[in-house]
Amino acid sequence: MVHVAHADARAYAAWAGAALPTEAEWEYAARGGLEGATYTWGDEVRPGGRIMANTWDGPDFPWRSTGESGFLRTAPVGSFPPNGYGLYDMAGNVWEWTDDWWTDRHPDGAGSTCCAPEDPRGGDLEASYDPAQPQFRVGRKVVKGGSHLCADTYCLRYRPAARRPQPVDTGTSHIGFRCVRRPATGADASG
Repeated sequence: MVHVAHADARAYAAWAGAALPTEAEWEYAARGGLEGATYTWGDEVRPGGRIMANTWDGPDFPWRSTGESGFLRTAPVGSFPPNGYGLYDMAGNVWEWTDDWWTDRHPDGAGSTCCAPEDPRGGDLEASYDPAQPQFRVGRKVVKGGSHLCADTYCLRYRPAARRPQPVDTGTSHIGFRCVRRPATGADASG
């Protein structure tokens, strides 16, 4: 699903008895057990020459795609191999909402951009506003995963560590989401 603002994604997740992931949860899941790897599948962009994610085909971004992957926009889920945890499309296809407010860098408690031992929460609403556009007081959340518009020659934002801000009121044709279910805590389990 695409063209969803953050509130839409969050409402669906709640309806489904789930939640949107934090940035740390999303990144941990995207890595699929490969700590420190460049991509969700390892360190080679195309192992054995194989395309591993739905990203921009060809060197001529944004005006000409080679069509090598077979997709000009989004691809059906499962069109590319899953990561080590069996999760599909953790790289490319569509950016995915997280539930953390945007900050210029990972939260202080993260320790590194990968595999934080705890789940630090990023930022707050006030700090997430775009300083280059002070007239627009719209909060921004972190989106992860890149999309079919990410090109090797342009941005490489389909790496697990990559991130960008997205205004919470704006959905696009290349932003979607996935849900997480967290284990019940002691307080949740007893009631």
